[in-house]
Amino acid sequence: MKYVEYGQKNKEVIILLHGGGLSWWNYREVAELLQDDYHVVLPILNGHVGSDKDFVSIEENADDIIAFIDEKFGGSVFAIGGLSLGAQIVAEILSKRKDICRYAVIESALVIPMKVTHALVKPMMDMSFGLIKKKWFAKMQFKSLKMKVELFDEYYKDTCQITKENMVSFLSANSNYILKEAIADTGAKVCILVGQKENKKMRDSAQRIYDAIPGSSLVVLKGKYHGEYSLNCAEEYVETLIKLLQGE
Repeated sequence: MKYVEYGQKNKEVIILLHGGGLSWWNYREVAELLQDDYHVVLPILNGHVGSDKDFVSIEENADDIIAFIDEKFGGSVFAIGGLSLGAQIVAEILSKRKDICRYAVIESALVIPMKVTHALVKPMMDMSFGLIKKKWFAKMQFKSLKMKVELFDEYYKDTCQITKENMVSFLSANSNYILKEAIADTGAKVCILVGQKENKKMRDSAQRIYDAIPGSSLVVLKGKYHGEYSLNCAEEYVETLIKLLQGE
């Protein structure tokens, strides 16, 4: 598994999993703010630029992260967080291994399948994939994602290199993921984040995760759209994370 790391290796380990179609740079600013006190590890998800494996499923990617933690960190880490597709993988990891971390952050994870979206992923990709390398189209897509302009160059470079097959695979998985009942057994202290301006299914998903995990907390981010918190508001995100890690 390919990854980028910040901080010193003798510190507590925090693993952060980026959103679909993005890469490790999703959490670069967050990692820079944490690096003095933690060892921050940013894996590249399967099927994304720089990864060494195609994307098959959320479940398989979760297995790969677990194997990575087993190999590199003796089977457990201090904290795991993720955004969107990365957050779905975090949820799956918590369901598969209850003692894999002490703390977890699940930001904007869809766990209520969107059947129409799922059915349209492949035909829409068949029609629009050729436009992805067009800068005007990329800028339009980028604007819809509400990311700050400084991230466009990396977004555009990486998006242009993701294969059609991988994009269809992870978008299909993202729109059809179902939360596993076993997540209720996790030993981690879990914080669920969702933007106030996200769509109803995403907000309902956050509530479903909260209801499924005893002792978890749910934070509705005022005025925020999908992914804005970790991508655009690194200082606020780190404050939220530190409060979780310090038991506040």
